[in-house]
Amino acid sequence: MISDRELWACASHVLERHGRHVDEFIAERTADLAAKGDEAGARTWLAIAERVDQLRNVAGDGRSRH
Repeated sequence: MISDRELWACASHVLERHGRHVDEFIAERTADLAAKGDEAGARTWLAIAERVDQLRNVAGDGRSRH
């Protein structure tokens, strides 16, 4: 399992890299891992998605996935 700090770093990176398409990127990555039976990997991406939401809320983006 990766650390909380690493999850935040990943979230920041994917948000910066994928911008407005970050939700689609995370959904595809999560679905791919789940389809391959990698439950731990899929859970990791869900944790990253939660942090992406929080980063957007702090930035005032207002686009929450929930």
